[in-house]
Amino acid sequence: MTPSTTPLERLTSLAAAVRYHQHRYYVLDDPELSDAEFDALFRELQRLEAEHPELASPNSPTVRVGGLIAERFEKVQHPAPILSLANAFSPEDMHAWRERLRRLLPEEEQAKLAYVVEPKFDGLTVVLHYADGRFVLGATRGDGEVGENITPNLRTVRVLPLTIPGHADTSTSDTPTPDTPTPSRLVIRGEAYVTVADFDAFNRGQEEQGERTYANPRNFAAGSLRLLDSGISARRPLRLWTYQILILEGMADPPTTHWESLAYLKGLGFPVADDVRRFTDEQFDELVDYLAHWHDLRAQLPYELDGMVVKVDSLAQQERLGFTGKDPRWAVAYKTGGEEAATKLLDITVKVGRTGAVTPNAVLKPVAIGGVTVSAATLHNEDYIRELDIRVGDTVLVKRAGDVIPKVLRPLPELRDGSEQPWQMPSVCPVCGQALVRPEGEVATYCVNNACPEQLMRKVEYFVGKGSLDIVGFGSRQAELFVELGFIHDLADVFDLPWETLAEMEGYGEKRVQNLRAGIDAAKTRPAARLLTGLGIRFVGSVVAEIVMAAYPDIPALMAADEESLSAIEGVGPKIAASLVKFFALEPNRLLIDKFTRLGVRMVGETREVADDIAQPFDGLTFVITGTLPTMGRDEAKAFIEARGGKVTGSVSAKTDFLLAGEKAGSKLEKAEKLGVAVLSEEALRERAEK
Repeated sequence: MTPSTTPLERLTSLAAAVRYHQHRYYVLDDPELSDAEFDALFRELQRLEAEHPELASPNSPTVRVGGLIAERFEKVQHPAPILSLANAFSPEDMHAWRERLRRLLPEEEQAKLAYVVEPKFDGLTVVLHYADGRFVLGATRGDGEVGENITPNLRTVRVLPLTIPGHADTSTSDTPTPDTPTPSRLVIRGEAYVTVADFDAFNRGQEEQGERTYANPRNFAAGSLRLLDSGISARRPLRLWTYQILILEGMADPPTTHWESLAYLKGLGFPVADDVRRFTDEQFDELVDYLAHWHDLRAQLPYELDGMVVKVDSLAQQERLGFTGKDPRWAVAYKTGGEEAATKLLDITVKVGRTGAVTPNAVLKPVAIGGVTVSAATLHNEDYIRELDIRVGDTVLVKRAGDVIPKVLRPLPELRDGSEQPWQMPSVCPVCGQALVRPEGEVATYCVNNACPEQLMRKVEYFVGKGSLDIVGFGSRQAELFVELGFIHDLADVFDLPWETLAEMEGYGEKRVQNLRAGIDAAKTRPAARLLTGLGIRFVGSVVAEIVMAAYPDIPALMAADEESLSAIEGVGPKIAASLVKFFALEPNRLLIDKFTRLGVRMVGETREVADDIAQPFDGLTFVITGTLPTMGRDEAKAFIEARGGKVTGSVSAKTDFLLAGEKAGSKLEKAEKLGVAVLSEEALRERAEK
């Protein structure tokens, strides 16, 4: 700051420069400064505001860090109804919509019809208010008439201009020169969202820390903006698209079409999607063809869509066409029936898994989704149901993509008739009657009765499966049957079946019994790491089990280990160590190990020499891990590679030997392909480890 520059002038100049460079980084994806240069500007602005708090603006770029704690969200009356859209599902629906428009317009207007097609973003609708170029209020859609004031949280969204005009010009000056007139009042509609890559990265981080994860990007965006602590919102990777002007005052020559409105918003510095197209009425067939292939476009986008929106371009024609009920006649949402459908939620039941986790599931009125009739879907957990206010009797939106288990995305509250009933997690297990427990800080509810028949079935199924002891001829049907008949009361009973009784059962001839018995005898000699995997100890999968058993001579020695010594093993850490100690401290589990020993099940681990041999295949090789793997967590895969001599780094380069890629691999996969780096699946990685 020069002697002739006042603090206010310097502060104003710094704020303008920070806004400009934030816009280039977050909106245009074309930064001009390095991170260090930008950080220096930002810190200088923070310092100056701290020295002169009376000059600080509520719309300063420094508010992006959040920190305000709201006791509750106050209600906000919208200046205009925030309406939903009618749906179209086929080319025939689109042509019928067009014909309705033409009938409602005078003949001279029909020839002037034009349409704008834009993405239908799958996020949280927000309403943004600006007065004299400053952001003053932000609200959720709510019921379309009244929303919730989430202004502090929206201020933390970095792509949201806090002052306008924005900086969409190509000026390289530190002080932006606006080329778009500033309105005295502007209210616009937008959609807050999270990219698929940011969502996956956030969930991975949450899983690694044992924290709550989100079901999908839409719920993550919605939940992040409705937090009472804006400081937490500020740490979430939230983004924004804007797509409709609701109120525009103080403009001598306002836009007359939706197409011009989008250009105007972009000129002010608001983020507007690039995937927007305009069609004349003569091009309507071309428009319909474009819609028919919109799902191909969706697969290439970094964010989630739930359709495309088609709007009449002329604002005057929009006003003439008006509304029918809750829907504007001049717009329609085009969706394909391939992956989503609305149906009735008939009931919510719970299922007990092998860990005792009790999971709610939706019982649906059968509906066709993607050529498959769906009558059930997952509801994840109790919090998911409560946060979305899903009620029995609701009409719900259900999604099915490929072979993924169908899931309930959200209810459609506008279709409620008052008969819907809120749901609560049962207080006792529906199978054994044991009181259910929800540990503090966790989203899952558990049946803690190890003798619960349903829980035992799932445990046995896992215990005998390929990932554990791999008993030939022993599958899920046998697990259910033997538990139901009382042959199995704990996992050790797998090795002590009543063979004479079994041989007298229908379907169990001499040959089948011999094969099953041979498979069980073979399983007794498997390495102790396989037995440890099969016990289903929390956080202990096959890779961790191998690492742990390489450090101890046998399972009894492992049982005597304390958390400190276990945590010292590379690839284990305190969370896994605590889980192991807790498991073996329980008397029923110690008695189970004694029973395994009496039945001749191997307790001895691999020798250190063998473990060293196994580690050699990856010696000197560099790996990068990306995406979601079928059975391994990120830390588990890293430990698997490093235990066999490999090195794991965070970014792909020409020095990378292999990229270990799972689902939704993202940009690292693209970079690996460009550099010619070999890409491995988890299965291929395991195969290489065995060579």
